[in-house]
Amino acid sequence: MHGPAKGLFYAICYPVLAAIGAPANLLAIVILCRGRCGLSRCITYYLVAIAVSDLLVIISAVILNRIGRIYFSNSVLSTTPACRAIALLAFVTRDGSVWLTVTFTIDRFVAICCQSLKTRYCTEKTALRVVGIVCALSCVGNIPSYFVYQPLYILDGVPWFCDMKVAFYTSPAWLAYDWLDKILTPLLPFLLILLLNALTVRYILVASRARRRLRGTENQGDPEMENRRRSIVLLFAISLSFLLLWATYVGHFLYARLAGAGYLTTLSFNNADYIFQEAANMLQTLSSCNNVFIYAVAQHKFRKELRKLLICPYTMLTGGFKQ
Repeated sequence: MHGPAKGLFYAICYPVLAAIGAPANLLAIVILCRGRCGLSRCITYYLVAIAVSDLLVIISAVILNRIGRIYFSNSVLSTTPACRAIALLAFVTRDGSVWLTVTFTIDRFVAICCQSLKTRYCTEKTALRVVGIVCALSCVGNIPSYFVYQPLYILDGVPWFCDMKVAFYTSPAWLAYDWLDKILTPLLPFLLILLLNALTVRYILVASRARRRLRGTENQGDPEMENRRRSIVLLFAISLSFLLLWATYVGHFLYARLAGAGYLTTLSFNNADYIFQEAANMLQTLSSCNNVFIYAVAQHKFRKELRKLLICPYTMLTGGFKQ
């Protein structure tokens, strides 16, 4: 596949991501906010926060950044102030989405494996507080990224596009910030999710064997194990989806650091490093589109509410005709 064909591929994929991701997250927000999915309010708060953050990722990273750069390269979106603001918003929402996924994983780990902490930690108040702290830290932690960029060129007094400052690659302070940023998102979340899921699986296997021994050979359903199973399916689906879709991004970061390659800010689909970089970015933005499909697969009541919402316009239309 030659450079122009590769560019066309990305030019098609990003609008498709936006066309699917934005409505999907809006549907998830509406359905979850209705509170009819059989989930606790604590879980619902986390899932709504993740859906809102994912929607903002689609708007900032996909629509304003990628689609804006490809289709509206000479618009106001390409001026340096707008470019900086969009990049900042994309980083903030990305970090928020990642760490909200981590906090949801922690909440489910505590609920399943730490019964002594469950009543104190897995509450609505704690969920709201954690969501607020994550959002605030995501905003504060990414403020320095606004000052990383400089104009690529200035035309008639107007600064255009964003280019990394040379100091970003040479200054010890900026290098430390870049490493800290990548460690916090996504390397540390990667390790935390893997560790917590492994501990959760271990606890479930031990608890399931003990529960079967206590219940003997009875074949009747176990409501406790059924509820735990649904919670585990949802947790693992979200966590494993995150790990798989962010793996390429982590691989690109490690490759860039080992090979000494910088972050490429100009479109260059003939450059293998740029294609690797864009593939990593596309896959990590894809993780902001798929949660609604995970909910639909893992949760029967969510599917039921989704079906109701999708046929609602048809029902209202046919009802109006009958009248």
